[in-house]
Amino acid sequence: MYLAINDDKIPGTVVYKRDMDGSTGLDFLKKIFFLKDGILLTQVRNVSGVDGSTLQNWVKRGWISNTKNKLYSIDGFARIIIINMLRETMQLSKISFLLSYINGSPDDRSDDIIPESKLYDYICRITDSILGDDSYDDVRLREHIMSCIEEDELNPLIPDAKSRLAKALEIIVTARYAAIVKEHSDELFDNLTK
Repeated sequence: MYLAINDDKIPGTVVYKRDMDGSTGLDFLKKIFFLKDGILLTQVRNVSGVDGSTLQNWVKRGWISNTKNKLYSIDGFARIIIINMLRETMQLSKISFLLSYINGSPDDRSDDIIPESKLYDYICRITDSILGDDSYDDVRLREHIMSCIEEDELNPLIPDAKSRLAKALEIIVTARYAAIVKEHSDELFDNLTK
């Protein structure tokens, strides 16, 4: 079903695309981290809309890594906004499983298939392509995912890295699309009750 829905916000954030010149994915992250190695908790809260107690809960559960020198790295921030974008339509335990399936522990970069910032970029690019195309189906989605994944970016030490990443991306993008449709449905309902 094609609903011609637009996603006006940068996925996982409260920031409108128009306020960042239409940037999403890695372009958006690079703008946030321009000339900085990390961002503070207040900046994470302002951009993502996730409150500090929720972030601390996620750290305690091992879903995100703790800050280094009170700063969140680009990959740590990407992980936060990936979780945030999916939590509307997926259980947090499932989101955590998917992120671990792709990248193991949030505190260990050696077990990552790809950096979270690149994963976020894939999610944004694939989702944007779905929203702009009325002929998408599950076959086209899988083809687009496979064409999007850059082999040279994947950790060669992880067996079946491309296949694992593709399976997880299909689930993540489908859940992201469901969240966008739900938000659209909520807006239609709100307009009906005004």
